[in-house]
Amino acid sequence: MWYQNQGVSSGKTLLPSGIGKYLLTVNGNKDLTGIESMEQCRLALEQHNWNMEAAVQDRLNEQEGVPSVFNPPPSRPLQGLLGWGYYLIMLPFRFTYYTILDIFRFALRFIRPDPRSRVTDPVGDIVSFMHSFEEKYGRAHPVFYQGTYSQALNDAKRELRFLLVYLHGDDHQDSDEFCRNTLCAPEVVSLINSRMLFWACSTNKPEGYRVSQALRENTYPFLAMIMLKDRRMTVVGRLEGLIQPDDLINQLTFIMDANQTYLVSERLEREERNQTQVLRQQQDEAYLASLRADQEKERKKREERERKRRKEEEVQQQKLAEERRRQNLQEEKERKLERLPPEPSPDDPESVKIIFKLPNDTRVERRFHFSQSLTVIHDFLFSLKESPEKFQIEANFPRRVLPCVPSEECPTPPTLQEAGLGHTEVLFVQDLTDE
Repeated sequence: MWYQNQGVSSGKTLLPSGIGKYLLTVNGNKDLTGIESMEQCRLALEQHNWNMEAAVQDRLNEQEGVPSVFNPPPSRPLQGLLGWGYYLIMLPFRFTYYTILDIFRFALRFIRPDPRSRVTDPVGDIVSFMHSFEEKYGRAHPVFYQGTYSQALNDAKRELRFLLVYLHGDDHQDSDEFCRNTLCAPEVVSLINSRMLFWACSTNKPEGYRVSQALRENTYPFLAMIMLKDRRMTVVGRLEGLIQPDDLINQLTFIMDANQTYLVSERLEREERNQTQVLRQQQDEAYLASLRADQEKERKKREERERKRRKEEEVQQQKLAEERRRQNLQEEKERKLERLPPEPSPDDPESVKIIFKLPNDTRVERRFHFSQSLTVIHDFLFSLKESPEKFQIEANFPRRVLPCVPSEECPTPPTLQEAGLGHTEVLFVQDLTDE
């Protein structure tokens, strides 16, 4: 029954119908108390000062042949004094005994801890309980959450749903009836599957035992309704003891209706946070897009500046290289000119008069000695300002290219006489600079 404080006044002559019905049936079992009359119920309550629990327990003791606990028969004064004396004498021994017993039990927890306190396979505990449940009660039951208790809490929190936790006491006398007649009732199954997550486990399993230590149940069957309230998972309802399907549906519906506003409020807050987050994300994305565009523009500007700088450097290097080349060429021309042998006189019978026709149609005339190498002719032409950087010398009759520069075919160029030149020759200079 859902825990509610119910006050019962003493000295009344009329028996409230709810209390009388409870005393008659004791949770639906009329054979338990054996009282058939409402008048007998009233008399039993009056004898026990309208203490309903005392009246029921006394009636049960009476059926079992046990003396009344709440109204013991009056004892004689002598027996009372002896009893008190015996109690006072035994009090130190009883205190010592129970103290040592408590210490022994406390130490035993460390020596032989409860095996259920070691959770090694929580999901396996859930699956094992589910299989045993289906073997005993069938497959027509609420959908079990196949995960750990912590995972169920996280999913209920994320999805903003109610979480119904059921702890199964295998050895309790009401567990079998509750599972078979209440938990597996079609209307209960429909309600649970449609409106909440359902997590269940046996307290004989380590995972179920761990959850029972957290929820602190008193008896079985035990149900707890958990939900996100004030931004933390909170137990908003507890059900302990046997209950009928209609009462369970009413209680669960009442609890959900009473706490639905918290979920609605949390949904609105979450939507607002999500919208704020989406808006902030959109703003961040727009800022990043603008930043990337600016960075891209700046990158292109840097690349363009770098390209212009490299081109200018390249042009400058080309100019410097061209100047060095020209300077080296001029120095080489001067060296060639300085190394040229003197020009023979016109009266020298071993001299050769050569007229050179340059590519720019200018003519240059000079005398050489028959014994000189064709290299001297090449060096002379190379030293001229008008001559190209790279050239070859051709004779006209017969038309041929004179081997003036050492090569693989002619490592040592021949002399003018060996080349077959006469006393007077006209040679043509062909420009090879662009080839």
